[in-house]
Amino acid sequence: MTWDWSAVREFMPHFWDGLLVTLQALVLGSLISFSLGLVWALLMRTPTRWVRWPVGVVTEFVRNTPLLVQLFFLFYVLPEWGLTFSALTTGVFAIGLHYSTYTMQVYRAGIEAVPAGQWEAATALSLPARRTWFAVILPQAVRRVVPPLGNYVISMLKDTPILVSITVLEMLGQARLFSQQHFQFTEPLTVIGVAFVVISYLASLLLRTLERRLVR
Repeated sequence: MTWDWSAVREFMPHFWDGLLVTLQALVLGSLISFSLGLVWALLMRTPTRWVRWPVGVVTEFVRNTPLLVQLFFLFYVLPEWGLTFSALTTGVFAIGLHYSTYTMQVYRAGIEAVPAGQWEAATALSLPARRTWFAVILPQAVRRVVPPLGNYVISMLKDTPILVSITVLEMLGQARLFSQQHFQFTEPLTVIGVAFVVISYLASLLLRTLERRLVR
């Protein structure tokens, strides 16, 4: 077997297209998972069990079913109910929803790690609940949860190839399509393998830098 550089050059335009889609799915999926995970965490702390119970059931169901099953359900079943979205939109939402049930637990741990004295001080100052959460508790909790949230960003990156199952041409989808058309598999698959390593490494560096700045 010989390495064919001409195949690499021919594949690169397809690679850049796939990389753009992969990064879109990663960034948007991360935003959804972080935002929705915080919402889940706050709802689970409400004193009303009629709020906590449905949230707990939904998040447990999502966390304990495969991402691929959820992806197929959103892509193939929702249109039967009149809800039709593009493949990329469906994939982004599926990833964000799935990982929000994990980021919820990260936020929960971060909130519980805030010293009780901070809650008592807010109560002593008669701060309203909204200000207590957003000015006292959440800023401290967020500093604690950056590392585990960063791990889930990398996990989401590694799960983006699953989107090819619903026709999204991210990096793996572009590599598979190119390979089937040109009967060359080694070069495109190697290129995207290296790309995933590089992106994961750069993301970890960025997250470590952010963590150091938040700790100051």
